[in-house]
Amino acid sequence: MSGFETLIAEVRRCRLCEPSLRDGVRPVVQADPQARVLVAGQAPGRKVHASGIPFDDASGDRLRDWMGVARATFYDASKIAILPMGFCFPGTGKSGDLPPRPECAPAWRGQILQHLEGLELTLVIGRYAIDHHLSARSRSVTDTVKRWREHEPSIIPLPHPSPRNNLWLRRNPWFEQELIPVLRERVARALT
Repeated sequence: MSGFETLIAEVRRCRLCEPSLRDGVRPVVQADPQARVLVAGQAPGRKVHASGIPFDDASGDRLRDWMGVARATFYDASKIAILPMGFCFPGTGKSGDLPPRPECAPAWRGQILQHLEGLELTLVIGRYAIDHHLSARSRSVTDTVKRWREHEPSIIPLPHPSPRNNLWLRRNPWFEQELIPVLRERVARALT
């Protein structure tokens, strides 16, 4: 077993947050040292927790559409790595899923990212990933995504693709008109 395979096996056995997770632990990650695109999301939702497959829900359908990739490509770890800020489902709060557990990213993300030397593009999805990757805490997600050109060509910030963001998408038509075509082109280029 390679050092990377050993690391991923350790991640999948992680119980660091177990006392704080009502639904139990189930770390969900997808990574391979050959990956060209990194999807840096927030944390698995309830459906992903049940299936163990990242973005195996309506958010994933929308994200794959935004990226212009087929399901088979999306789930090919040698092409696309998926590392959320928290690897386990954090539970549900009053207005949706709880934030990713804060222990996860410092414990594992840096170690995994050191092995992903071929990354050409990072998609930073949602508030928690934006804060971690872009230090954009003083900006709203909308403002950060509007200023996506500041992070070119290797990083593209995105809103969360959740159906809960349908209103955001209607209020921000520039996103699908301006950013999605560029996103698809960059993903295609990175995967070629």
